[in-house]
Amino acid sequence: MAAPVGELNDEVSSVETAGVPAKAIQGRTPGQLAWARLKHDKVSMAAMVIVIFVVLIAVATPILRSFGFFDPYAVHSNLIGGFGSLPFGPRGGMTMGHPFGVEPGTGRDILSRCLLGITLSLVIATSAVLISAVIGTTVGIISGYMGGATDFWLGRFMDLVLSFPQLLMLLALSSVLKQRIASILHEDSGAVLVSALYLIIVLGFFGWPYLARIIRGQVLTMRSREFVEAAESLGATRRRIWFRELLPNLWAPLIVYVSLTLPLNIGAEAALSYLGVGLQSPTPSLGNILNDSVNYYTVDKAYFLIPGAVLLLIVLAFNMLGDGLRDALDPKAGR
Repeated sequence: MAAPVGELNDEVSSVETAGVPAKAIQGRTPGQLAWARLKHDKVSMAAMVIVIFVVLIAVATPILRSFGFFDPYAVHSNLIGGFGSLPFGPRGGMTMGHPFGVEPGTGRDILSRCLLGITLSLVIATSAVLISAVIGTTVGIISGYMGGATDFWLGRFMDLVLSFPQLLMLLALSSVLKQRIASILHEDSGAVLVSALYLIIVLGFFGWPYLARIIRGQVLTMRSREFVEAAESLGATRRRIWFRELLPNLWAPLIVYVSLTLPLNIGAEAALSYLGVGLQSPTPSLGNILNDSVNYYTVDKAYFLIPGAVLLLIVLAFNMLGDGLRDALDPKAGR
């Protein structure tokens, strides 16, 4: 009697695979799974390329400037003239030597100023995010783990900080805090350093409660987990439980927070410089370049549109990358 076709197929497959070692199933870490999801998101990958390019520009600009490749403060009076000291030539004086044109009134190279403006904006935004991340993570872990009265009073302090209108406080505290920072620093410290420290401190202080609430919620779900109870039963100190047991499990919300808050701080720095309480000219910033270009919008549109497009591209790239990271790090997100 003939054997069924299924049994013959099973015998053939077993003969073909005889003596061939089977592939071991390899597990993947959460980071590898997140990277695999992120690679399938073409928009996020394109945004990542732009972000990496911007970061490389920010790092390379001070180095190139120190070797004399460009000077954002150099005045080229021979490139401007006429009514309002407008640049010679079309599109704001764009040439091979000045691809973005030159500033009306001063003749300074716009490309050089945009490059240094990107560097300063990223330094301020990144420093403010780090301050917010450190304070928010610490407060969130303590609040979520301790509970009780500690959680209550820390929660009310978060509500108090969140109740202040951030932009209004930034404008109101500008003169007072700048004077205080200047008095603490050396007497001959420049106005650029004082303004930068002011932006970093204020943006960092008003940004931490958002992260603290996120971290608190995550810790509330983890404090009754087995690894925390095991550490407590072994006599681990609170500090060890906070920063050795809980903190390594909070990297996903931290990455998402940093990637989404960084563009907000870049935009806030530009807005404050535009309003006159951030970095001031001649120190280049994307905000004060836009502020200076408003007066020439009708006669030199390139001077206004180019820095605006640079700022838009940077903020959009960071936001798109942050959205992609949030989806990649969330296994429950729909794809």
